[in-house]
Amino acid sequence: MLSVSALALVMTSVSASAETLRWARVADALTLDPHSQNEGPTSTLLHHIYETLVGRATDGSLTPRLATEWRISEEDPTVWVFTLREGVTFHDGSEFNAEDVVFSLNRARAESSGFKALHGAVESVSMVDDYTVHVKMTGPSPLYVQNLTNTFIMDQGWAEANDVVEPQNFAAGEENFAVRNTNGTGPYTLVSRDPEVRTVMAAFDGHWDETPAVTEIVYTPISEAATRVAALLSGEVDVVQDVPVQDIARLEQTEGVKITTGPENRNIFFAYDMVSDTLRSSDAADNPFKKPEIREAMALVLDRDAIQQVVMRGQSQPSAAPLPPFVNGWTEEMNAYGSPDVERAAQLVVEAGYPDGFSVDLNCPNDRYLNDEAICQAMVGMLGRANINANLVSQTRSLHFPLIENWETDFYLLGWGVPTFDSAYVFNFLVHTREDSYGSFNGSRYSNPEVDAKIESLATMTDLEARDATIAEIWEQVNEDRVFLNVHNQMLAYAMRDDINLDVHPENQPKMTTVTFSD
Repeated sequence: MLSVSALALVMTSVSASAETLRWARVADALTLDPHSQNEGPTSTLLHHIYETLVGRATDGSLTPRLATEWRISEEDPTVWVFTLREGVTFHDGSEFNAEDVVFSLNRARAESSGFKALHGAVESVSMVDDYTVHVKMTGPSPLYVQNLTNTFIMDQGWAEANDVVEPQNFAAGEENFAVRNTNGTGPYTLVSRDPEVRTVMAAFDGHWDETPAVTEIVYTPISEAATRVAALLSGEVDVVQDVPVQDIARLEQTEGVKITTGPENRNIFFAYDMVSDTLRSSDAADNPFKKPEIREAMALVLDRDAIQQVVMRGQSQPSAAPLPPFVNGWTEEMNAYGSPDVERAAQLVVEAGYPDGFSVDLNCPNDRYLNDEAICQAMVGMLGRANINANLVSQTRSLHFPLIENWETDFYLLGWGVPTFDSAYVFNFLVHTREDSYGSFNGSRYSNPEVDAKIESLATMTDLEARDATIAEIWEQVNEDRVFLNVHNQMLAYAMRDDINLDVHPENQPKMTTVTFSD
């Protein structure tokens, strides 16, 4: 954690001006390898250095980036045709062309890639000419282009020269050259990086788009909420992305500071190991989470309204639906939840065979979501009322996420955004049995062959009405099985100098190229 005085020392070499933007948020990027970690803060930083074929505007629409046009082939409905932007160069001066796209999409499909589930229906990627790429799917995939908004394009020659043809295996603790070095086509180049301390980026003179108003970015992760706000109030940073909910009202009344707010395309939920015969952290002789009575009891003690009012200070949207309302597949019926019933919950625990209750570890990040540790602390108290004794294990997200990926946690908190705005993204990563490109964040071990088959069918369904019906069937089964225990949809607030204009992005991925300055 940096104190305000330490921040001042770190930033003395950077002068504040209309061209330099000093940007602070709670967490740093986990890595600079563009295909290693499908994780919010990581992708947010990388969007300034690397680019994707298509982008996502703040209204949710797709925008052209390295691809100027995309369509399904008239000759073959299983082929997507991408026309690439000409005259684009990488930061080292190398020319961008179709070879780089073919290489990057294949790299994103690799076993160690955090993005492989997005490309599970891809059969092959081929170069037609220097500026045309064909992506052959296993069947018609009318929504595939929606999966490309966070899949970054690398320079094939640079990757080969630096021995980074395969993505970093983050969960295994692997390092490679791309973890700390970059060569993208994005609007900013990497000037310097000290992980967890500061990353400096400068506007790329050779970028194909208009020159941004912000020509230098100083990105500083500040995990401590009070320190982030103090840095803004003292003028040491210009934009704070993760505003503590308890400080929003005060900052709205502070001269020289502006707050922008909006809902995020992200839900916060608990999940648990539903499959193993025993739990590694529990004193129970078996696995309580395998029993429907225990999953129901946990749902009955969760007081979403109390978390909204006390923990989130009103800055959340309580919901039982394990997906945000932005996403195709969300319904009002899924969103509804009842009042807590602690007495019934305690009775269910006894009926399930635990007259003295049981204990288990609850793994929680403390630097990823708004008030994440406080949400977990509240849940510990709620569970205790039903004699489920949760031991809170709170740690940084760089340690927390591998627990889920490596199946080393019994019970955990996770947040999940949906950049494709479609339920298939949730299913592919969180619901499908962990195999091939599927289920990389399925920490619950949930496995249902019938559900898996339906999930796989979504990628190639052209009848969108029938596809939506299949999505509804999957959600009905998932919710019946209580795979997730959803808490709320996250709300966002950005704080900034009052001469800075920056809208809240629904994916919490603000792009500093969009910043303007008021006179």
